Amino acid sequence: MPEIVAIGELLIDLISTNYADDFQSADHYQRLPGGSPANLAMNLARLGRSVALVATVGQDDAGTLLLTAVREAGVDVDHIARHADPTTLILVTKSRAVSNFEPYRLADRQIGTEQLPDALVQGCQVIHTTAFALSKEPARSNILASMAIAAAAGAKPSVDFNYADKIWGDDRAAGLQTLTALAAHGALVKVSEVDYERLFGEPVREYHAAAARIQALGASVVCLTLGPDGCYVLAPDAAFHLPARPVEVKDTTGAGDAFWSGFLAAHVAGYPWYECALAGRGMAEKKLTRVGAVLEDVVLEELLE
Repeated sequence: MPEIVAIGELLIDLISTNYADDFQSADHYQRLPGGSPANLAMNLARLGRSVALVATVGQDDAGTLLLTAVREAGVDVDHIARHADPTTLILVTKSRAVSNFEPYRLADRQIGTEQLPDALVQGCQVIHTTAFALSKEPARSNILASMAIAAAAGAKPSVDFNYADKIWGDDRAAGLQTLTALAAHGALVKVSEVDYERLFGEPVREYHAAAARIQALGASVVCLTLGPDGCYVLAPDAAFHLPARPVEVKDTTGAGDAFWSGFLAAHVAGYPWYECALAGRGMAEKKLTRVGAVLEDVVLEELLE
């Protein structure tokens, strides 16, 4: 059984080749495999962890391309389904801060119970998903049910709560209800400063207070990512701010996924929370200096230096 199961969107990212304020200002777009859980899974495989991806793509050329890319990255693809709906597409206008995106949601929401057998979710150490994946039915109900089954069996739920109004239809109440349902299982919760403001309708004014607000929902560990200011981690036995280090930024798309892949890889390997954050920072640094969300093979221990 895989150590980590990632559930959610596997899609095509069309990323602008130049930095631009909006779609009209972008010159050309590059096609890349994408989707936060897929990026995470592929980077975890590059870190030498065993990982399965549960996702749904279309019965089209785009779906075939994605399935091939994930398989070649070393990810278990036995639970990726094909559906009559076309493969989901995200149009990303590259930014040096937070990239702008326009989603075209189709097959990704069609995650069924047959893709989430009890043996898979009960046999892993960490089961991960995203706010994007949880924003549409039937995926939401099926993922939440599997998270509960996994947690009861001793697996640690994990969520990147990358909340966005254009994904959730400006329904903060549903977003908070879903986050609360996951956090109640003692989840590891990653949320960016931008995601926090979108979800709670107010900016992060103080790192500890923001993280504690989410921990109060039941989360065991909260990691607040802060872009150029690093990250803040709140755990039962730790609370710290890890600053970022300066790098030459070529592309921010997938930086959060890279960070969380390092964090989870270190967690599964048994490292304390500070070392998990170091591994996350190291992966994010590597990703920021290249275009595309997936890295080449990485040695976990080198990220801790």
